[in-house]
Amino acid sequence: MKKYIGKRIVLSVVTLFVIVLILFVLMQWMPGSPFNDEKLSFEQQIALREKYGLNDSVFVQFFRYVKNMLTGDFGESYTISKNTPVSVLLKNRLPISLLLGGMSIALGTITGLVLGIFAALKHNTIFDTAATFFSVVGVSIPSYVFALGLSYYFGFQLGLFPMLFNQDHGFVAYVLPALALSMTVTATVARFTRTEMIEVLNSDYVQLVESKGVSGIQLIFKHALRNASISIITILGPLVVSLMTGSLVVEKIFSVPGIGQLMIQAIQSNDYNVILTLAFVYSAMYVAIMLVVDILYGVLDPRIRLAKENVNG
Repeated sequence: MKKYIGKRIVLSVVTLFVIVLILFVLMQWMPGSPFNDEKLSFEQQIALREKYGLNDSVFVQFFRYVKNMLTGDFGESYTISKNTPVSVLLKNRLPISLLLGGMSIALGTITGLVLGIFAALKHNTIFDTAATFFSVVGVSIPSYVFALGLSYYFGFQLGLFPMLFNQDHGFVAYVLPALALSMTVTATVARFTRTEMIEVLNSDYVQLVESKGVSGIQLIFKHALRNASISIITILGPLVVSLMTGSLVVEKIFSVPGIGQLMIQAIQSNDYNVILTLAFVYSAMYVAIMLVVDILYGVLDPRIRLAKENVNG
């Protein structure tokens, strides 16, 4: 198992390095400049590019960036918040997006598993039909539609929750955005859980376990759900990343100061360091989540781990 995890970690580190290289090259090809202000003369623009080292070769800029990045220095913002370290911008926004995404994932996964298991156990009944209908609606309707509905009804009409995000409200401020973001997760997890659980419950393996006197909660969670969890974890990986890094539209509706809005601002103003750092954060989180998924594969089904170890030598 240690050898398997070690290989996954090395592969993840190499992947991140390649991603940083690709992102850096793409930034060089990006049209425009962070100093396209009409108030700046040509000489001033040249001076600013020289100040920030943008006149150096791509090779020099890249390795300087990687060297600084390893020490936690992601450079300074050129336009959004001039001369402010990008790490400071992230420090204020990233925790909000991570907490909001974490709440959405937890709520959506737990609710989806309950609905999916219940639908599978009540297969071909009105409960199964209702759960399936909810799954289709949840996947089909964008999260921002749920966000608008929740904001209007629970925020404006009933006044139970604040319509706009305010950290002074504490946990309550995260409730409506988390609910809106969790709907897609709930529907997706419920749909996959139902399908996989029905297949597993009708398998020879479960029938053999039942013949040995195992039933009830032990049968469902220890045997059936564990065998169905591989597919569920597979679809959860990308969902986790997308929600942990925030949803721009939902953040906009509730005025959540997360990294989604920061990314759009950076792109609009050609703030290279902010764009590159946020893109790296997104990529790092995706690689980290997929690493966890790979490890969970090996834990839940040793056959997968052994097969990959044999392929890799």
